[in-house]
Amino acid sequence: MYRARDTVEGIDVALKVPTTSGGSAAMLADFAREARTAAALEHPNILPLKNADVIDGTFVLAYPLGTESLAERIRRRFTLSRAVDWSEQLTRALAHAHANKVVHCDVKPENVIVFPDNRIRLGDFGLAKITAKTRTVSASGTIGYMAPEQAMGRPSARSDVFSACITIHRLLGGELPKWPFDWPPPGHDRVMERAPEFSAMLRRGLKVDARQRFADAGKMLEAFSAARRRFER
Repeated sequence: MYRARDTVEGIDVALKVPTTSGGSAAMLADFAREARTAAALEHPNILPLKNADVIDGTFVLAYPLGTESLAERIRRRFTLSRAVDWSEQLTRALAHAHANKVVHCDVKPENVIVFPDNRIRLGDFGLAKITAKTRTVSASGTIGYMAPEQAMGRPSARSDVFSACITIHRLLGGELPKWPFDWPPPGHDRVMERAPEFSAMLRRGLKVDARQRFADAGKMLEAFSAARRRFER
């Protein structure tokens, strides 16, 4: 990610140059198609794509510039109410994408950008599944925030649900669930101490069998909203 100056609007922007396999015509066409998909997603919690262009054979994407990634922000202290608020914003972003038939494929704090008003915006929509073609991943499903079936090449909206729940568990409990994803995962005792209302939602979203998870983030949002109402009583 690079910082650059938009000389037309007079503002700083973030430039991203996705990794490709040599910038082939087919790969660039894939990026262009996915950029159009991302540009069509309009939501307060989705990072808007300002511009996409090919410069000297390299695909360059321009986004609004936030203050930092969520991965950077969570290294410092934050309140439980802030964690719950960020979790809801992330879930709403995914629910909007899934309602528009877009699967993210790479939900993780590094792809969530924090803005000055504590709004978060999920970026890389539609682009992750193209970038993933150039990655080597383990079939064990132990890599970061990736769902087991996604590590075997079968991503879906349910995979996004899994990755989002890992992120939310990190926010609420302070630790990442890891393979083999036995329940309860490390850190869940802290979830139960601070926000037990979200435990059932997280447990369903982190099922190893994708068929047992929420079908998409819209269904997950329904469960999250009900849990938040109980949490705020």
